[in-house]
Amino acid sequence: MKPVIYQLLPRLFGNRCLKNKRNGTIAENGCGKFCNITSEILNKISQLGFSHVWYTGIIRHATTTDYTAFNIPKQHNYIVKGKAGSPYAIADYYDVDPDLAIDIEKRMDEFEALVERTHQAGLKVIIDFVPNHVAREYKSICKPSETPDLGENDNRQLAFSPNNNFYYIPNEHFSPKFDIGDYKEIPAFATGNDCFSAHPSKNDWYETIKLNYGFDYMTSDWRREHFYPTPPTWFRMLEILHFWCSKGIDGLRCDMAEMVPVAFWQWAIEKLKKEFPNIIFIGELYQPNLYRQFIDAGFDWIYDKVGMYDCLRGVMTGWCKASEITHQWQNVDDIHNHMLYFLENHDEQRIASDFFAADGKQGIPAMIIISTMRNNPVMIYAGQEFGERGMDKEGFSRLDGRTTIFDYWILKTLLYGFSDRRKLPLSSRQLYKKYEQILRIATKEKAVTNGLFFDLMYVNPQLHDKQFAFIRKYENEMLLIAVNFDNTTVDTNIYIPQHAFEYLHIEDRRLTGVNLMNNQERNELIKADCPIRLTIAPHDGCIIKYIF
Repeated sequence: MKPVIYQLLPRLFGNRCLKNKRNGTIAENGCGKFCNITSEILNKISQLGFSHVWYTGIIRHATTTDYTAFNIPKQHNYIVKGKAGSPYAIADYYDVDPDLAIDIEKRMDEFEALVERTHQAGLKVIIDFVPNHVAREYKSICKPSETPDLGENDNRQLAFSPNNNFYYIPNEHFSPKFDIGDYKEIPAFATGNDCFSAHPSKNDWYETIKLNYGFDYMTSDWRREHFYPTPPTWFRMLEILHFWCSKGIDGLRCDMAEMVPVAFWQWAIEKLKKEFPNIIFIGELYQPNLYRQFIDAGFDWIYDKVGMYDCLRGVMTGWCKASEITHQWQNVDDIHNHMLYFLENHDEQRIASDFFAADGKQGIPAMIIISTMRNNPVMIYAGQEFGERGMDKEGFSRLDGRTTIFDYWILKTLLYGFSDRRKLPLSSRQLYKKYEQILRIATKEKAVTNGLFFDLMYVNPQLHDKQFAFIRKYENEMLLIAVNFDNTTVDTNIYIPQHAFEYLHIEDRRLTGVNLMNNQERNELIKADCPIRLTIAPHDGCIIKYIF
């Protein structure tokens, strides 16, 4: 089965409060709960064709909400981003976010019940693992009693020691380039985005501190490896990974995986997969030269962001030619099964935002491509299928075309999309139908899930700027797929070269085909270098199925 991931942020996804006060507290704006992600909702996600759900923001992170009544340490407001806080500023690796629980003292039980519901719906569970950094006031209250807490045994007089869990700026107060009120930190920790200074800016990940895996960043031995003997941080993180794998999850999306030594990943993943052979590791990487190293280290899937995502965004917005898509798949052809395709996630702007394409429909050609071009995994961000615009000014999150991860908020698109779609605009309902069609084809057609791929661009130069075409073939079934990124209808000939007939084992013959996007039948001669005439609507595509 082709892996199809649905990313959702439970804090937003399950919220039912419509107030949406800018910079609102949890009491004012509400918050989604584990229990709001019901079996009914999960079945809808499964029926759309998804195989996995990535629950973003599960592990307890820094927040301004006060849970001291439940013996949960309070975080200083000046070093928390937004009222809700960043899901990537982890405050306790062994705990779950109390915001998401009805009964806070039983919050882990509620998470485990969500995992069980998800599995019962035929879906697998992915959660975030944030290995590079933690919240500035990290303190675990849920760790095993025999396990030292991170930093507990550090020598804070040393900027770097292979035995320390963190990096320090000795004898300096944490004094960033903005007001932090009465927050005190001495010596200052190094900040999570490799800012080895006591004076990070607002643009740094100032709410986090960097973990030390044995790279010396702090002295003249810049990035010298101190991996033998095995650094204590490696053991602590392996224990944390084991803890979560033991909860019955199916995968871990590893945040900024490339900022952690590949040697650690190889060491840890090998150990974990001996006990949990089916666990999936997804790496957030932005350096293509590292892809193969991380795959060799055990990663199953790698973000294809700086390649395919950036290219498709460029084609959608007019600053890149469709023919460039060919170069992107070719660059990673030897590892294509490991590349995770997406058009949206929590870091990226929404397709329908004014900062991107201003209309979710303009993403349909790209969605057809990433869903059907290869048999590698594809991911959709909750709301994308309804054309969520990301044009709210929530609070800490500015009006920037993204959906906030820092604020208590609700997306009416998601609320109505999973409760009463009659309240959605017609355009959202129509877009959902398109996604439904595309995902059905991507997950049900053997030519997509198991077939060969052949790029047709080199023999169709007329498609160079705004259209893209390729073939998928499995046994006696062939799909001719062509998309149109233009805002006008295109009438074009598609040529299939002799080489494709040889590679795909196709014979010349007249066939009846059906366009799976509109069920229209066609009859034509399939022969090398004989044109197939297609009419493709604006921001749409044709998927013609032939059976030999």
